[in-house]
Amino acid sequence: MLKANVKSNSFGNKLFGDPAVDQQGISLKALPRGEETKVVLPFAENAQLELQLRVNDCFGDVDVRLGCDLCAAEQDFLYKRKKVVASALEKVLLLDQKLQGDEVPVIAVMATGGGARAMSAFYGHLFALQKMNLLDCVTYLTGASGSTWTMRSLYENNDWSRNDLMGPILKAQEYIARNKSSAFSLEAIRRYDVELKQRAQEGHSVSFTDVWSLVIDHMFHDEQNESKLSNQQQAVSQGQNPLPIYVALNIKEDTKSTYEFKEWCEFSPYEVGFSKYGAFIRSEDFGSEFFMGQLMKKRTESRICYLEGIWSNIFSLNLVDAWNLYKFWQDPFPGKEKDDSTSSSPSTKQFFEGATACLTPLTDVSSTLNGVLTHRPLGEWKPNFLRGLQLHKDYYQHETFSMWQNNNLDQCPNHLTPLEKELCLVDAGYFINTSFPPLLRKERKVDVIISFDYNVLETRFHSIEQMGKYCLDQGIPFPKIVLTEEDKENPKECYVFEDKANPEAPIVLHFSLVNDSFREYKKPGIKRTSAELVKGQVDFASSTSPYKTTNLTYTKDEFDKLLNLSDYNVQNNRELILQTFLRAIERRKVSEK
Repeated sequence: MLKANVKSNSFGNKLFGDPAVDQQGISLKALPRGEETKVVLPFAENAQLELQLRVNDCFGDVDVRLGCDLCAAEQDFLYKRKKVVASALEKVLLLDQKLQGDEVPVIAVMATGGGARAMSAFYGHLFALQKMNLLDCVTYLTGASGSTWTMRSLYENNDWSRNDLMGPILKAQEYIARNKSSAFSLEAIRRYDVELKQRAQEGHSVSFTDVWSLVIDHMFHDEQNESKLSNQQQAVSQGQNPLPIYVALNIKEDTKSTYEFKEWCEFSPYEVGFSKYGAFIRSEDFGSEFFMGQLMKKRTESRICYLEGIWSNIFSLNLVDAWNLYKFWQDPFPGKEKDDSTSSSPSTKQFFEGATACLTPLTDVSSTLNGVLTHRPLGEWKPNFLRGLQLHKDYYQHETFSMWQNNNLDQCPNHLTPLEKELCLVDAGYFINTSFPPLLRKERKVDVIISFDYNVLETRFHSIEQMGKYCLDQGIPFPKIVLTEEDKENPKECYVFEDKANPEAPIVLHFSLVNDSFREYKKPGIKRTSAELVKGQVDFASSTSPYKTTNLTYTKDEFDKLLNLSDYNVQNNRELILQTFLRAIERRKVSEK
């Protein structure tokens, strides 16, 4: 006879079922609490299994917040930020009447990744918004990969958006022009070794990504900074800055390529979590161990540089991912001429058909081959705070569950994240180089998204097109992305995408990283002299371009050109931005009637 002590707890999220229900049909809820009870189960022919069970209540709330609503801290931030935004909009739009309550639109800034190019250009874009008094109109700021390097640095100052950004910009210029070899010096490596040993003693797993995190930290900061993600709560405590949200992907540690399985994971100063499952933990608890929603082993919160390494973790490729990326770079828009409805990359091909999945068991040979192709030798693994939570039997029919349209794993609960021991987190660019997803949660009610895209040349519109396709597949309100061949051959500085028939879809102001009228104008309306024309030449195209994603060092002149280009492109479209803000207010007023 086997004895077991079972704890029962009913979770608050309908995506997750009550774990205290046996699959053979015995409800643990029906058993008396605190008393041993014998349960007999059929085991084999002429044999049975006897269990001696005692059910105890698990007192207290679970430590994983289950639900899709915004946490109380973010709701409090929104209440405070709305007053700042309303005042800023009234001034910049010269409104005759004060904005009331729900008339205040939620405006967000979205930045893609792109290494040092994204970091540098993002400073220029934010600087332009500040100079036009538009930064106080923004409620959310999201970033992925390289743009998170800018955000991390800015939020070390609790009042950064109210101070002149030229100070942080000059620091960034100094860091990016600095020789990076010192990050790989013997002295630096010894320092990394000491810190990583200390990190291991604190119970954290140590990986190559942690080394990469320390290298980034060394390259773009003077001294070791002890700031943590939760410390950024002070920078939004009075609604004085936009709320920062950082984006990563959760993928399979082994056996699957990124194109077959990926989930958006968001990081804010308040929480880390998955909107797909409606499961979140406090940011200071990320890296600690959880089971069945309970915090089992608390670890010290990591320095934010270790998260920075995760958000720009480009080292977890397996061979299948590498091959898919190679195919994409050879032909970023396969089948375009044959069928415009065809997906533009392997990541959005339709593998999911209907509700039936056919799974073929692997043989020894195929299992070995699959392991070689999908193993991630340099992955970054963190304790899975969803571990032990059991999905409700009808989870995939729940309105908040994000069913991926390009794979069938969402129909197989045993393949989903709650069954994994660890999370495998990587750069969002493995799927779509974007940080849109947190802004598309209906609970955030975002009206306008200013999209800063740091892709260049052939991939310039790839992210926004992929996002449009992804939202169409998922049924997420998002404007249709329509671009002509002329747009792609001669791109404009800014595009407005709006679904006028669906007010739930945000208006997207999309800024591509292009050098258009900046060639001839140093400021909006002010032409360059013949001697100044050289300052308008920004090289994104040649083989010697300094702005390649792999390049982490620019000269001061190269940094200034990219910064000034980004600044100019936003300022040159000031009227378009203001018109869009007015349009968002009008939509709000109409929806109230």
